[in-house]
Amino acid sequence: MRTIEADPEPVTFIGAEGNRLEADRYGSVGHPVLMLHGGGQTRYSWDAAAGRIAGLGHVVYSLDQRGHGKSDWVPSGHYGFADFAADLIAVARQIEQREGAKPVLVGASLGGLAGLLAEGDIAPGLLSALVLVDVTPRMDQQGVSKILGFMAERVEEGFASVEEAAEAIARYIPDRKRPKDLSGLSKNLRPQPDGRYRWHWDPAFIKTKPEAHSKKANDVQDRLLKAAGRLELPVLLVRGQKSELVSRQYADEFLALVPHAGFVDIEDAGHMVAGDKNDVFADAIERFLTSLFAGA
Repeated sequence: MRTIEADPEPVTFIGAEGNRLEADRYGSVGHPVLMLHGGGQTRYSWDAAAGRIAGLGHVVYSLDQRGHGKSDWVPSGHYGFADFAADLIAVARQIEQREGAKPVLVGASLGGLAGLLAEGDIAPGLLSALVLVDVTPRMDQQGVSKILGFMAERVEEGFASVEEAAEAIARYIPDRKRPKDLSGLSKNLRPQPDGRYRWHWDPAFIKTKPEAHSKKANDVQDRLLKAAGRLELPVLLVRGQKSELVSRQYADEFLALVPHAGFVDIEDAGHMVAGDKNDVFADAIERFLTSLFAGA
């Protein structure tokens, strides 16, 4: 197995509202794999893993979801789980047309929920396999509130520098070793004309999240649980043992709903599994994909 180290090819997709969605394409031949980041992240969170997966002989697409990174901020302000799922459906169909096969989805948090809704509820048969990265239909609401609180804290004010943003993250996740190279973090920030740095996502994403702030949360959770029970494709759940969102109880509940699913519990990793333990995470994805396409 080798890692694809060449610069990825930029690719543009069109989302459910005619919105522009920017992606990177790694590799040139093989089965397509689509990687969707979590809320508040960008496609660059997958840089290391995407090159490694492409090295297995897959074509990997790493996508900026609506309102994130270099993709369009939608004027409608529609940033519910179903809206991200609708974009996924549009992109997966475009990938299938381009590559001649349905993609495997690797979705972290928000990206995983989009995949769960798309495949288990809205468009069954859309994907060839589904990898959920530290996300299940039921999640710890204290953990959700903590994450959303951190995201909302500096959404307007921003930061004076990339270093100040790194300090804020270090206070939020004190157990994670602070990187010496902040170039990765800088890709998640937008330098503004006033000299401040703000997160690389639409503030409306955090301000208008109905799932997190209203009685609709239970309805959404029920919909996700029902979607999980309908999954028939190959599924892998990857959890960080120190996850703030997915307890072992919630993981077990998901595995009872999807008894054919595989499960990997990564030691010393929190919700940001790929960032905390990228090599172990990539190993898990590699084993799943290798078994999936053995003899293909």
